Amino acid sequence: MTLMITRSHPFSFIFLFVIITFFFSSTVVSGAGIPILTTSYKWKTVQTDKQPAAKVQKTKTTAPASRTAIVTLGKSGNISDKKKRVGPLVTKATTKQLNRKISSRSAIIIDAVSGKTLYSRNPDTQRQPASTIKVITGMIALKSLTKAEHVAVSKKAARQPRSKVYLDRKKQYQANDLINAVLLKSANDASVALAEKIAGTEKDFAKMMTLRANLWGAKNTVCKNATGLTAKGQKSTARDLSIIFRHAMNDPEFSKRIKRLKARTSEGKLLRNHNKALWQVNGALGGKTGYTNAARQTYVGKFKRGKDEIIVAIMGSETMWSDVKRLVTYGFNKKVALSNEIDALGAEVEMVAEL
Repeated sequence: MTLMITRSHPFSFIFLFVIITFFFSSTVVSGAGIPILTTSYKWKTVQTDKQPAAKVQKTKTTAPASRTAIVTLGKSGNISDKKKRVGPLVTKATTKQLNRKISSRSAIIIDAVSGKTLYSRNPDTQRQPASTIKVITGMIALKSLTKAEHVAVSKKAARQPRSKVYLDRKKQYQANDLINAVLLKSANDASVALAEKIAGTEKDFAKMMTLRANLWGAKNTVCKNATGLTAKGQKSTARDLSIIFRHAMNDPEFSKRIKRLKARTSEGKLLRNHNKALWQVNGALGGKTGYTNAARQTYVGKFKRGKDEIIVAIMGSETMWSDVKRLVTYGFNKKVALSNEIDALGAEVEMVAEL
């Protein structure tokens, strides 16, 4: 076929281009697996009788949204199956925010299993411990006396200031009741009565307390009495309180008693636990509160959520329960963040206990 392009045929060139385009498209279709360009500007393939169609990745087109292809990256087991790394729950910013919001002059969070420090603020500064030191008083009494053993009340014990259970000097009390009074109601009179029963004098009992704390690893703790009431030379640290409580909570009898909301004495008197965290903070397993003018508010307690367990200790606080809640939240977020880091690395990390 011959087409003469002259001035007398203005549309001859256009007609020739259409014929050439049609001929080129027919030639491409006859090839196996060779892509052609459609009106939607998408790449596709043509399958022959003998060979399957070649896989060609689709790209985003200018077609309407309802017809746009879904983009798939990579292959199975590669990019598309790669686990996304979870962003950190604890950062420098969240730590600074915590430091601004808590009033505690000293604070620490440790892993209850390994003993590793998760957070600290002046953890080794020595301060008056207040009634948190009664954790040691209770532990020594549990190991030294039988539940039914009778304990007399001296004049000194009966005259202790509040908090107390108002022991009668004319009576003797079962050690079981006095230990509950110490751990739940933080009774000063019960603490002194137990100390005198075990060691003869409160002063000698305080020496036993100091020795026990040091043996557990609380090297910066010195006890001068069984109550935690302000005394010259009596001191402890947030780190030491966490160490002491960690060891105490490993004792089944202590951990069972310290988490009770209330208990009745053999005489029917109701003892209520001072530790509000038991009903205010999720996962609370037990704790001990304290307060004196010199010490301000002090606290040490253990918490569990899922498989994670932490211990929180604070000293010199003005907003104790608010501080405890913030520290517990931070502590568990830190545990989750560490777990995410381990998952991201694809390896198990063993946390070794510090004894």
